[in-house]
Formats: sequence, structure tokens, C-alpha cells
Amino acid sequence: MSDLTHLDEAGRARMVDVSSKESTARIARAEGQLRCDGTTLELVRKGQTPKGSVVQTAELAGVMAAKKTADLVPLCHPLALTKIDVTIELDDALPGFRVTAEARTVAQTGVEMEALTAVSVACLTLFDMLKAVDRTMVIERIRVTEKSGGRSGSWSAA
Repeated sequence: MSDLTHLDEAGRARMVDVSSKESTARIARAEGQLRCDGTTLELVRKGQTPKGSVVQTAELAGVMAAKKTADLVPLCHPLALTKIDVTIELDDALPGFRVTAEARTVAQTGVEMEALTAVSVACLTLFDMLKAVDRTMVIERIRVTEKSGGRSGSWSAA
């Protein structure tokens, strides 16, 4: 089981020891989407939702969540984030919302989980704020789209 980095010799879950790794600048980007009814999107666009500023609240929730990733995901290392940016765009073609996040740090391990957490919680917040007007919403396609830094170098989704 030694090839599985999050398991010790006895097969127990463990946090990986990154103390021998060099701290490098690391960036990760993630995306996801929330599909909703077109009328729900129009209510958001017009600012007529019952819970107020939906997009701004969800973007802020994503930032806050990224900072708490190590508290939510048991084997994640706590990281000092140097940047977290969450952007939500209304998309009539879905219809729904496209959510993106970029996380940055200088550390011994990557920030993919922070970017994914930001997108996930932003989508959950959109859902929570809109569930009173739309029960058909679907959160989907959450994924890492790009990462750089560290030994494995840069990667970008096709």
C-alpha cells in the first residue's frame, strides 16, 4: 500500500508529509455550473429574488469556503492562500450560472481542493438562495480546469 500516499503501512488514512517538498508558487482554477429554470435566471437578473443579492453572496461564500477547505476535507493541508477569486456569470444558454474560482498560494502542496471547494460552496449558496423559487436546479460539472506549480508542473483540461 506504500504507493497510495494517503494510506500508511497499515492501511490507515493519513495526511501526506510534504515537509521535504520545496515551497513554490501554485495556482489552481476550477469551474462548475448550476442549471435552473429560465424564469429563475430572469428574477436574479432583475434583482427580484426573495433573499437579495444572490450572485454577490454566493461569490463571497466561495471565498470563505476556500479558506476553510482543510476544516472540511480531512486530509487536506491548511494553506495560507495568497488569492482566491470566485466569479459567477449568468448564462442564458444553460440556463443558469457558470461559476469559476482561482486559488493561489506559495506552499509545499497544491490548491486544487481550495478552488474546488470555492466552486462547490458558491453553487450550494446559489441553490440555497434560489430554492424557494426553483426546485428544478441541478449543480453539475465541477472540475479542476488548470493547475501549475510543484513537481508535477502545469496541467490544463482539454
